[in-house]
Amino acid sequence: MNPPAPTTLGKLRAGGYRSRTVRDELRDNLIRKIEAGDTLFPGIHGYEDSVIPHLTNAILSRHNFILLGLRGQAKSRILRQLAGLLDPHIPVIAGSEVNDDPLAPISKHGRMMIEECGDATPIEWLGREQRYLEKLATPDVTIADIIGDLDPIKAARGGHILSDELTIHYGMLPRANRGIFAMNELPDLSPRIQVGLFNILEEGDVQIKGYPVRLPLDLLIAFTANPEDYTARGKIITPLKDRIAAEIRTHYPQDLDTGLAITEQEAWVSRDGRPVFVAQFVREIVERITVLARMESRVDQTSGVSQRMSIAVLETAVSSAERRAILQGEDEVVPRIGDIYAALPAMTGKLELEYEGEMVGATRMANNLVTEAAGITFTEQEVQVKGDDAEMDYDTIIEYFESGRVIQVSEDATAAACVQAFGQVPGLLEAAEELELSTPDDRDGVRAAACELVLEGLACDNKISRTRGGAYRAAAR
Repeated sequence: MNPPAPTTLGKLRAGGYRSRTVRDELRDNLIRKIEAGDTLFPGIHGYEDSVIPHLTNAILSRHNFILLGLRGQAKSRILRQLAGLLDPHIPVIAGSEVNDDPLAPISKHGRMMIEECGDATPIEWLGREQRYLEKLATPDVTIADIIGDLDPIKAARGGHILSDELTIHYGMLPRANRGIFAMNELPDLSPRIQVGLFNILEEGDVQIKGYPVRLPLDLLIAFTANPEDYTARGKIITPLKDRIAAEIRTHYPQDLDTGLAITEQEAWVSRDGRPVFVAQFVREIVERITVLARMESRVDQTSGVSQRMSIAVLETAVSSAERRAILQGEDEVVPRIGDIYAALPAMTGKLELEYEGEMVGATRMANNLVTEAAGITFTEQEVQVKGDDAEMDYDTIIEYFESGRVIQVSEDATAAACVQAFGQVPGLLEAAEELELSTPDDRDGVRAAACELVLEGLACDNKISRTRGGAYRAAAR
């Protein structure tokens, strides 16, 4: 059982407590995690050889830093995990608005408490989560919000003159003392507020309504910004840029497996009531949609395509399958390719289009991305199973449609009905099995999805065609 924490300054001193700056504290705890082989930032994928080493160097150097990257690159998540590098608890003078260190108070309130009470000065303990303060920068943020303002009511009640430090209503920066202050989207902060920041970063001097106040704040300050705002619009003032010691560039997943891991971690797939099974090739199609969007010239790449698109598409595809299962009374939720097409609303709002893309339209662009992603997944599966040079025979399937037949797959059709319909196409079920997308013993939902993928692959190669309504027929000549 741990001994009780000291509740007075005298007991704190007797216990041998020694103060550390917050940057030394972060540095020491980071070194311990590295020595122990712990994961430094759990749940952050794809940054092991890029962002995390740079971030580690910044913390070891005791630097303030900025994370520079497009939307959906885990910048805020990284900042919030910094709190895990703080000590579990630290002592502060009871009632202090600026988390005064009992051994080195910076506020007039803290100094007066120690002068009046001496070793009996009451001590409180602050948890690590209370020492992380985050603010979204917006144009309406004022200097009073960030640094503070004079409070006439405090002056009147205490009988103080306005220049007395005891009349100050402290802003977010002083209240984050001995902790981490994080500001998201820094370029959106007005230049005059940025001026108030850069002195804090170096000298610790602030002026509140013209009155100089010496506040040697103990802080790690971290920012985030979008490179489009940071460079093109030039809204970060030069003195502030100069005082941010490290600029760390984030990025989107650099391979499919990393994207799959992120989406699997973040997407809400498990549902109450019915078990959910998502085939691997369905997950790959969803992930490739986002990958292709990031390479599409008709999509504005300066805005980026967030990983949230993959997450939203997968969740919506599962919901489409869930709705079908509820309507049809099926016991299991198994998304099919048609459910990915049903998730177009989860894509269109996340695609910032260039002029050429606007001419095509977001819905058609998203539809084309699904088709192309399915085609690539189909081809990759062929290569994986048969090798680069092997060719599979789909002639019987193509001939079926060239004879004038059409297969219409309804979003609401049961898995069993789909398998029965696909079974009428010679060689289709066998092709899905040969590609190792399904087996005869698989659940019907997987077999139906596998057959849809084969048809999507043939449609992408223009060997058959797919209508907007989801019907497969002979290729247009």
